[in-house]
Amino acid sequence: MAYTVLLQSNYLIMRKPLILLLTLLVLAFCSDPNAKYVKKAVRIMDKHGIYAQGPEWEKAKQEALSAKPASLEEAQEIVVQAGKVAGGKHTYLMTTDEVTVNDTSSWEMPTVELLENNIAFIKLPAFSGNSDEGLKYANTVLNGLPDALQGAIIDLRGNRGGNMYPMIAAVHRFLPDDVILKFSSRKRPMSINTFFVLQTVGLEKQAPINCPVALLTDDWTGSSGEAVLICFRGLTNTRTFGSPTAGYCSCNQPFALYGGSQLVLTIGEDIARTGEAFCDDPIAPDVLTETPFEDALEWLKDQEIR
Repeated sequence: MAYTVLLQSNYLIMRKPLILLLTLLVLAFCSDPNAKYVKKAVRIMDKHGIYAQGPEWEKAKQEALSAKPASLEEAQEIVVQAGKVAGGKHTYLMTTDEVTVNDTSSWEMPTVELLENNIAFIKLPAFSGNSDEGLKYANTVLNGLPDALQGAIIDLRGNRGGNMYPMIAAVHRFLPDDVILKFSSRKRPMSINTFFVLQTVGLEKQAPINCPVALLTDDWTGSSGEAVLICFRGLTNTRTFGSPTAGYCSCNQPFALYGGSQLVLTIGEDIARTGEAFCDDPIAPDVLTETPFEDALEWLKDQEIR
């Protein structure tokens, strides 16, 4: 019996170098960092990408997985191309350097100006700050508003997006308490109401201001800027002026990849209270005009308080 055990032990000892060699060869083949990078990104897209279904995606997925990138740059280009199929035009890749030096301090605070006829002009720029800055952003508008107005102009021109919650919180007094926006993804729809927005930002609800609202848009109004616009869609006594938006009405989520880069993938589309679904399509204004501020002001002066 002892001899048998010894024999088995010798057999295992002789096999160890061969097993180790084969294991190293397999790992070397499977752990090609560039191929591994693509594989992980494709797996994420396949699970979460809003358009990652059907023949077009299957073709793009197989092309990405069968590619043999010789460098990280080539791997990232493959991921970008596949991402445009899986997530559409709002999907993009942030390299390690871009993630590291991502500057969130370049945004501006909103402004409030009271015009003649008791009309408020609210400029809502893009926002990408932290939670404390988000609270300050929203309060900058809320603290500048009186309790009653003849009308309000919300200027979303140039607002390319960022964090939508401080933006919506800033103008929540003009919005109803019910569902103001929905996200539809491959998993499940998500409804956003005013309470959730305020809770996220850290604010108490303020008394509503019942007045006509005009919103100004241009082709730089995108992403979260468009989400704010959609929150007002379908409301009575509301009108939009300017030019069509950028067409990035979708929900993005960042996913970490190897080496510190990030895949920012579109996982859902914005849906208005009217039931209209927006994603890659621009939102046309009610009044197409090259003088949106002047036209909005004229419209508001003609309105009666609701």
